[in-house]
Amino acid sequence: MLSVNDLFKVTIVNEQESSESGIRNESIERILWIDEGGVICYTIEINRSTAMPVKRSFTDLNQQLDENLITLHITEPFASVYQSEEKISIKSKQCRDQRWELIKTLINDEPRIYEPDWRGKMIREEMEKNQKSKSLYYKYLTQYWQRGKIKNALLPDYFASGGKGKEKKMTDTKNGRQKRSSAETGNGIVVDDAIKKVFHISVKRYYHLQKENALRFTYEQMLRQYFNDGFYTENGTKKPILKNNEEIPSFRQFEYWYKKNYLFEEKMRARVGDRKFELDYRAVLGTSVGEMFGPGTKFQIDSTVADVYIVSAFNRSRIIGRPIIYVVIDVYSRMVVGLYVGLEGPSWAGAMMAIANTASDKVAFCKEYGIDIIKEDWPCNHLPQTFLADRGEMAGKKIDKFLEAFNINIQNTAPYRADWKGIVEQHFKTIHTSVKPFLPGSIFKDFRVRGGKDYRLDASLTMEEFTQVIIHCTLHHNNYHWLNQYNQSEAMISNDVKLTPKEIWHWGIKNRSGKLKTYPENIVKLHLLPTAFARVNRHGIEFKKMRYLSPKSVSQKWFSQARQKTWRIEISYDPRDMSKIYLHNQDGSSFESAELIKHHQKYNKKTLEEIELQLAYQSYEYEQHLNKERQKKSDMQSEIENIVEEASRQVKKDINNDSDRQRVKGIRKNGLVEKEANRKKEAFLLEAHNLQSEEIALEADNIEIIPDNEEPSRLDLIRRKQKENIQNAKETRRD
Repeated sequence: MLSVNDLFKVTIVNEQESSESGIRNESIERILWIDEGGVICYTIEINRSTAMPVKRSFTDLNQQLDENLITLHITEPFASVYQSEEKISIKSKQCRDQRWELIKTLINDEPRIYEPDWRGKMIREEMEKNQKSKSLYYKYLTQYWQRGKIKNALLPDYFASGGKGKEKKMTDTKNGRQKRSSAETGNGIVVDDAIKKVFHISVKRYYHLQKENALRFTYEQMLRQYFNDGFYTENGTKKPILKNNEEIPSFRQFEYWYKKNYLFEEKMRARVGDRKFELDYRAVLGTSVGEMFGPGTKFQIDSTVADVYIVSAFNRSRIIGRPIIYVVIDVYSRMVVGLYVGLEGPSWAGAMMAIANTASDKVAFCKEYGIDIIKEDWPCNHLPQTFLADRGEMAGKKIDKFLEAFNINIQNTAPYRADWKGIVEQHFKTIHTSVKPFLPGSIFKDFRVRGGKDYRLDASLTMEEFTQVIIHCTLHHNNYHWLNQYNQSEAMISNDVKLTPKEIWHWGIKNRSGKLKTYPENIVKLHLLPTAFARVNRHGIEFKKMRYLSPKSVSQKWFSQARQKTWRIEISYDPRDMSKIYLHNQDGSSFESAELIKHHQKYNKKTLEEIELQLAYQSYEYEQHLNKERQKKSDMQSEIENIVEEASRQVKKDINNDSDRQRVKGIRKNGLVEKEANRKKEAFLLEAHNLQSEEIALEADNIEIIPDNEEPSRLDLIRRKQKENIQNAKETRRD
């Protein structure tokens, strides 16, 4: 079944020439919108600059997909639009935001904007309001639709050109087109840094107040205070004399500067306060999502601590605590669309893992845990129009960047209103009720009672095994759980829809579709995964005491270079499986995988929690052993000192009155004697097993010591023999 943002390839055969040359033209189209009944949709060709949305039969498209007349196009040609906010230059952001402000009213008016007549009328109204050309509107709309219907689709194509991130230099001549009436009224002044400072002070003094003054009023007060030629007094009142038009910035310049430098949220928080903004503005953003209710309209996400203790995958004797379960549920169908089980407490890190799983292929996900399913068993790999979540876990800059990248709304539950997420809470209750009696290490009511059983000691399951249990529970819920309390519509009753999540999901996609969004799984994950810095050294790419290799690092000889100097690189990683890390490429939208080196394969398929626990345990064992090692080493050194001291005493005793010269002169002779004694002492007497040890004992008294002056030197004997031979040779010649 096709979804919004899916790409498909259409092959068109030229009938006139097919018999001769078989010419085939291929086009790739993107689905822009699907009506809630699943009858019609709008698509646009993505490789033609003049393309406009085309109305198609959604039913026919799905049939053509089933018959292989059209094929899904997996590769996203505009992947660069999914780069993270940090990778985009300030200039490109400003350009994107200006384009967004220009068309945001138009793109939200679906499906009218896709109809040529309505589109032309709406563009004309915007042209009159903003004084922009028609071609500009069509250019930006086409770009937005072709590149994925997200804000970053409006990024300029020249983001890599020269002067990146630098402001345009000001001269004495004002930039931009002159006004038609400039001859009579003046053309304004150059807005340099000094003028910008005046703008900023005036906005802070007159506009960013809870009085909610108009921007025009702020402009007028600024002119009165900073752009005057003195004052005059009239009827006792002091009044400023304003400068002429050619000496002051125009209101249009002032308004443009303000919109360029202040976001809507920053403006409203300054004018109404944080509390009122949260109550009246941010909440309003999510109140209209129920107009076309169906799968993908809203996903709820929440977490709970499981009532069971688990053990380490490295050593099952170690109890590591209670896991956290994150669940994402489609409100319309009650389908569990995302899941995460880990030790990561309620936080963005845990929520991120669940959201990543929401966009993941569930067949591959289940296979990782040894569970074989078909796509029909869990047909969910989409993102929604809106997420509903706790304020703490899904609030802040990290989630805002992700939401903006994929054009998703967020509704955070108000304080003390966890009941707003009752669907997920009820699902947690079902999980605990269903599996708790079967799991060793589960907690029961008498756990804290004095004398009660310590159920933690029964813990047997590892993280992977507990995840397998939860996956089986999820598959049962999605495919077989009957929703007794589900509020059926008349259309569902007339169609005899079975009240299981999967049947409601399929019926909703067919009859109330349009809100589900499909994006490349790797791109979604790259925006969600935590980022960090790894260090390249001569041993590999090191992160969290683990070492990795990538094809690029080997081919470019990183590790040889790192012998001279190490450096840091930005990476993303998946805490659930540290077998790989992902090195960011310069374009910000692609990556390269790096795998564990051979002698770190012990960390393969292990979670970051398990690895950190193992490393912490090793560190603890080392610290515990360190005291013992130090003591034993000290004992060894004491033994050595004792041996040396005893030997020193014996030397002093045996030296008697021998001079130093006498002791040194006999070294060679003494060595030979000692060697001979050692040879007899160390000899293997394998056949002498019946001899008594006393018979082979070597006594010092049995060795005859020859004085130095009585023992002829072997060298002297050789020299003497040589002289005799020479003398004999001479006598022979005389004869």
